Amino acid sequence: MAVPKAKTSKARRDKRRSNVWKLEAPGLVKCAHCGEYTRPHRVCDACGYYDGVEIVKKADETK
Repeated sequence: MAVPKAKTSKARRDKRRSNVWKLEAPGLVKCAHCGEYTRPHRVCDACGYYDGVEIVKKADETK
C-alpha cells in the first residue's frame, strides 16, 4: 500500500486545491425595451421593464 514519505505542507496542499476558486462572469442579455445590458430574468435597472411589462416606474432624468 502506498504511504507518503513526508507530510504534505499546508501550502502545497492548498495550492493543489486552489483550482476551484475561479469564478465565471455572469451572463448578460440586452433589455428588449431599452437595449441596456442586464442580468437575465431580472428587472432592468435602466428602464424598469421585465418581459415587456413596466414593473418599476422610473422618473425621467431629462431636464
